[in-house]
Amino acid sequence: MTSEPAIQLSGVGKRYWQVNERAMLLKSLMPFRRVDRRELWAVRDVDLRIDPGETVGILGRNGAGKTTLLRMLAGVSQPSTGQIRIQGRVAPLIGVGVGFHQEMSGRENVYVNGMLLGLTRAEVDARFDAILDFAELEGFIDTPVKFYSSGMFMRLGFAVAVHVRPSVLLVDEVLAVGDIAFQLKCFERMRALKSEGATVLIVSHSMHAIRLLCPRVLLFRHGALELDSEAEAVIARHHELLSIEGHEAGSGGGVTVLERALLDPSGQQVHHGEQRTPLDYRLRLRFERPVDSPQLLFYVVAQDGTLAYEMKTEIGRSHRRFGPGDEIDASIKFEPRLGGGTYRLLVSIADLHGRDFLLRESEGTLLYLAPPLGTAGVADLGASIELDGTEMTDHASLLLDARAPDEA
Repeated sequence: MTSEPAIQLSGVGKRYWQVNERAMLLKSLMPFRRVDRRELWAVRDVDLRIDPGETVGILGRNGAGKTTLLRMLAGVSQPSTGQIRIQGRVAPLIGVGVGFHQEMSGRENVYVNGMLLGLTRAEVDARFDAILDFAELEGFIDTPVKFYSSGMFMRLGFAVAVHVRPSVLLVDEVLAVGDIAFQLKCFERMRALKSEGATVLIVSHSMHAIRLLCPRVLLFRHGALELDSEAEAVIARHHELLSIEGHEAGSGGGVTVLERALLDPSGQQVHHGEQRTPLDYRLRLRFERPVDSPQLLFYVVAQDGTLAYEMKTEIGRSHRRFGPGDEIDASIKFEPRLGGGTYRLLVSIADLHGRDFLLRESEGTLLYLAPPLGTAGVADLGASIELDGTEMTDHASLLLDARAPDEA
């Protein structure tokens, strides 16, 4: 017999109205004049079923509708169309500090939030010590939360949410502000909730977090559900869309990028790669003005702007003169040996001596590399650690669905 879904959405949409500011001024002068406004659909025609015990990630660009969806699931906002059905208690974490009363102490906020989430005062009393112990805020619990840092807000909010024993936990980016040790503690608690049958929805811009935590991922684009699939497929599609929407014709005025593709060893176009597996970045370029023996520069830039790698053709080597309209194929072959994350592949085109640039890319193509578990940084050295001859770098427990190391 099929179980009831934890979350069921049928034709759900959320509409806002954008009002012309000038029209608002005119209306104040002419009260009977019709206001100039237009529809904006933040979420549109979403059909979705999520079963008890599932952990589901949500990806999408800013403005794609992710947070609007979570706000509707949390009951903060009502859908304009369609129907939402949720089984059991919902605990939302949809913003750092959201739901906290700034003038109240941490202790008072624990009681207010606990009771808003459906607990009685006696139930909050019984769970207060456990909440405080989890949040690790003993020295600050009687301090007004207006003096809390974003990390302290997150600790207290998460501690309350998980101790109400929710049927559905909604998490919107808030784990990004915590330290690593506390994030791991949160992952362990989410794993425990999942084992008890709770459903967890996570919105994040971090591909690493989504891949670690979510076997199933939803991709939203312009308010619509673009793809519902396993994590690797959705991450690949997300990067494909980011690359397509971010492509530029070419800045500098001297070269236009006509085509570009990142190919795996089988010749298939990809937007994610594997460590030490060869990739071929191919571009078709057209010159818009004359240049003699242009130089090509290749950059790999991390998500935070760090230059991870740079390579260029030989400076001063004469090879060919190009006139306006001439085209050339470029092929850049490389093996990723980078830390996990999202990288931009960028090219620049300069003259023979590297002084006059005909093209400087700022968007380029996105490449996602899954990080080896337990690693960080922009390089992958393939390191391992042994203690007394025992290898101690099996980090499978970081995966939300994984068993603890002593159970493996």
